Amino acid sequence: MANSQTTSTKSIKLITYVYEAKTNRGEVIRGEIDAQSLAFAKADLRKQGYVVKKIYKKPKSFSLFGSAKIKSRDISHFSRQMATMMASGIPLMQAFDTVSRGQQNPEMQKLIREIKGRVEEGSTFAEALGKHKKYFNDLYVNLVDAGEQSGTLEVMLEKIATYKERLESLKGKVRKALFYPAAVLVVAIIVSIILLIFVVPQFAALYKGFGADLPMMTQFVINMSNFISENWILLLFSLFIFIAGLLEYYKRSEKFQKTLEAWSLRLPIFGNILRKAAIARFARTLSITFAAGLPLVDALKTVAGATGNAVYADATMKIREDVTAGQSMHVAMRMSNLFPHMVIQMVSIGEESGALDDMLTKVADFHEEEVNNAVDSLSSLLEPIIMAILGIVVGGLVVAMYLPIFKLGNVM
Repeated sequence: MANSQTTSTKSIKLITYVYEAKTNRGEVIRGEIDAQSLAFAKADLRKQGYVVKKIYKKPKSFSLFGSAKIKSRDISHFSRQMATMMASGIPLMQAFDTVSRGQQNPEMQKLIREIKGRVEEGSTFAEALGKHKKYFNDLYVNLVDAGEQSGTLEVMLEKIATYKERLESLKGKVRKALFYPAAVLVVAIIVSIILLIFVVPQFAALYKGFGADLPMMTQFVINMSNFISENWILLLFSLFIFIAGLLEYYKRSEKFQKTLEAWSLRLPIFGNILRKAAIARFARTLSITFAAGLPLVDALKTVAGATGNAVYADATMKIREDVTAGQSMHVAMRMSNLFPHMVIQMVSIGEESGALDDMLTKVADFHEEEVNNAVDSLSSLLEPIIMAILGIVVGGLVVAMYLPIFKLGNVM
């Protein structure tokens, strides 16, 4: 049961279709629509009162530098700009125009124009956003809808903007923690390969004329150099196939995703950062949905997809089942064995005092700060370790190639 619910929280892959249609007034319009399939796209257009004349899947454009895709950072900026415009008293339609002109990403400009066009045709802001689930999830749409219904759209947009910015900042910190050591490791491997392919053969040719047995370490490095030099195309192709296959398997296999994400939480140092980041996302998302007036059970369903980790997503759905059955939320969280005692205590206090959203905000603030401190400490800790690793790898190769010369000097 929990598995099926978890799967349902995952975003549905949408396809972009280009269409030409007639409106009720007989006008011919052209545009794009995101839908699960061609049938869904036609159904959505019919619901809007359009008579579809042509519709086809949008072909992928080729660019030497890649297409300017819409990223989560673009949505975060859009949210902040709309919140600022609305808070300044600028009408919604004028805000769309101003924000659209300020976008550097042409795809983002087009998205805003499409949203504005739907609002002009009579849709609410939330309904217009709901047509682009690829970029605006159920949480975003529900919060905007709540703001429109209550007449506090500018307040809700401010909350959404702050929420998106916090998540982007947190994501950046986690990415930094994982990227830094990985980047240094890649550099070490590249430098080593360059030495093995271009430098070591020069020494090998020199030592060949000595006519003496080489030290074991030197011979090992020369053998490795010969193997890489002779098979570098096969090795490169195999590495590409392995990485591409691994990524594709990760996308297709939910079981592999869960196994990998569960394993990542057990990593030394990094696992603690990922765990705190997941708890921060859990608390921040639940806080904003609960403050917007969504029932706790519905809020938890939305939160599951925002935790960023399959283990916490499954745990959230289990908590939702327990809460639906009448269990207190803090008791359900304790049973999951994934939340620290301090978090459970604060949730318990929030439930008893009726200030759960405030307590969850404090939990999110605390854990985001913990992630910040952990990442900063990690950077300081890793620098000497990484320098030592680089020294051992590169220095080891250099020493191996100079060993015969050292031995020759001792003999003389």
